[in-house]
Amino acid sequence: MADNLIIVESPAKANTIKKFLGSKTKVLASMGHIRDLPKSKMGIDIENNFEPQYINIRGKASLIKSLKTEAKKAKKVYLATDPDREGEAIAWHLAHILEIPEEETCRVTFNEITKETVQNSIKQPRKLDKNLIDAQQARRVLDRIVGYKISPVLWKKVKRGLSAGRVQSVAVKLIVDREEEIEKFIPEEYWNIYATLAQKSTGKTFLAKFYGKDGKKQELHHKEEVDTIVKGIQGKEYIVKEVKKGEKKRTPAPPFTTSTMQQEASRKLGFTLKKTMSVAQGLYEGVNIEGRGSIGLITYMRTDSTRISEEARASAKTYITKTYGEEYYENRYYKTKQGAQDAHEAIRPTYIDLTPDSIKNSLTSDQYKLYKLVYNRFIASQMQSAIYATLAVDIGVGEYLFKANGQNLKFKGFMTLYVEGTDDNKEEENTSLPELTVGETVKQEKLEPKQSFTEPPPRYTEASLVKALEEKGIGRPSTYSPTITTILERRYIEKEQKQLVPTELGKIVNKLLVENFADVINVEFTAKIEEEFDEVAEGKENWKNIIQEFYGPFEQNVEKVEKELEHVKLEYEVSDVPCEKCGRMMVIKYGRYGKFLACPGYPECKNAKPWVETIDVPCPKCGAKVQVRKTKRKRNYYICENNPASCDYISWTKPKKGEKYVENQDGEEISKEVKKTTSKKKKAKKTGAKKTTAKKTTKRASTRKKKNSEET
Repeated sequence: MADNLIIVESPAKANTIKKFLGSKTKVLASMGHIRDLPKSKMGIDIENNFEPQYINIRGKASLIKSLKTEAKKAKKVYLATDPDREGEAIAWHLAHILEIPEEETCRVTFNEITKETVQNSIKQPRKLDKNLIDAQQARRVLDRIVGYKISPVLWKKVKRGLSAGRVQSVAVKLIVDREEEIEKFIPEEYWNIYATLAQKSTGKTFLAKFYGKDGKKQELHHKEEVDTIVKGIQGKEYIVKEVKKGEKKRTPAPPFTTSTMQQEASRKLGFTLKKTMSVAQGLYEGVNIEGRGSIGLITYMRTDSTRISEEARASAKTYITKTYGEEYYENRYYKTKQGAQDAHEAIRPTYIDLTPDSIKNSLTSDQYKLYKLVYNRFIASQMQSAIYATLAVDIGVGEYLFKANGQNLKFKGFMTLYVEGTDDNKEEENTSLPELTVGETVKQEKLEPKQSFTEPPPRYTEASLVKALEEKGIGRPSTYSPTITTILERRYIEKEQKQLVPTELGKIVNKLLVENFADVINVEFTAKIEEEFDEVAEGKENWKNIIQEFYGPFEQNVEKVEKELEHVKLEYEVSDVPCEKCGRMMVIKYGRYGKFLACPGYPECKNAKPWVETIDVPCPKCGAKVQVRKTKRKRNYYICENNPASCDYISWTKPKKGEKYVENQDGEEISKEVKKTTSKKKKAKKTGAKKTTAKKTTKRASTRKKKNSEET
């Protein structure tokens, strides 16, 4: 019989910490939440001061029975769920089911899953933190009320299956607002004049840009202005007026928070937010490393703090000085932004000696990529700045002034290891200038006026949307991934390349919500509520007071909208494909598996067919249309519409205009993956056929139940 029982959320985490404790300790997993609000009804007693009506989650009866049995056998039960508000709430529900008294010191948390941290935490248990639990309840209850009250309005006035949510709807609003900005944007003309100049003594050329007239900056908007300047320059000497030498430092980025990790993984690895968090969870909970067993490789991945422990700082110093030299190390402290929850450290590796390449064979490809990103970012954060030698030159030509700027990297510092990505993928470059002196004349090689137009703001990507949500105080690190996943699944937005674009449905739903629930679906309200949740977590505010203050006006507004709002008709996008049964132009609709073509004459004409995406580049081999298809792993490949009848073109890479066809091995590789998918589908179909009628009936009954409309 075990003296101690430790309950964590996942089997992976359980397996990792088992080996750090003796044989008298048993470790079990709760598999996430075991109690929650019911799905079939709101589950909040409005009349009884918004008391949540929690129930045991369906399908977990045998697990709960097992946990109760083991808890009765154990002398001491420790609840070691994740160290955040959600984890505290899961521990609280476990304590309720296992009948652990409130005053019991049963709660332990691990910011990192290492032997020392686990053993020390078990020695220092604490009581459950009621403030953290109430902060989670406040979010849960408010989101349930908003989702459960507004979603039925969408069902009645637009169509069934839609949902609204406090955070998800604001995220959709940001994307729709950005699209409207782009659509309304009017490009403005502007000009630049570039002079390619050469130093007479060395022949070295460099580029200078027109600055202005008589030492004052001049912006160019019309060709006439440019022609006047070009004419005024002709036949005149370019004379160096001023040379400024200097030095510029570039400092490293802080170690990762949840949002910065999500942004960098999106930019550099092409990971979705959901994938990033899934891979990070695995790295935190434990990976089986050859020679070391199962160990947690990174600290807890839900944090908005940039703080790191002194032990980690010391380990980084040892590694940097040994690997790169003393001159590369700098002891750096980073200021955590105002309002951040500083309970946990930044995301960092738990064992500095486990370099990414040394354990590559023990990791999956995705684990290796993300671990390397976390590892290098942390080490770089404790390294010296990069140093550039800068040179700024003013060059006069008559009454006009040109400027040239150059920089050379003198000392790479942290850039030896890691450089933070940007949303526009632009990186700092070396631009050399010759050694020029004041009074020196240089020769004009070429004078090139260039017309340009201002560009609209870019569409959001997952990375830039996370950045915007964080800057505006909307949601918290743990909510970004499920929020974006939800609005993609609801078809309110879709991805084009990496850009997030609102669908027609998303625009209609956003318009309805903004016009009728402006007090809830706005940035200011959402950010204010997050601050109030933080106050609950700090014990400064009662969570039920927040709900009470919100509910009265909100309920009145919902009743008013239900009475006054007319039905909104969805306008479907018309395709260029005629219906072969009735001749109408088919429209694009969304189903469970994505886009499909349907006849607008439904129900008279029920014709429907798959949606086939094509690109605007002809097949490099035969000139026909090229279709975009997906493998099981959602990887795009490109195939000729005549394949396999008369053309065998197939490729992983999108063809370019004018590209000549080159034989490659893609066809065989893609065919294998597609064939593998098809065989798995057939196998699943065959297995599915063996299901009993009783199971089918149960499934049908469950799908008929009202879908939970709350925000994920």
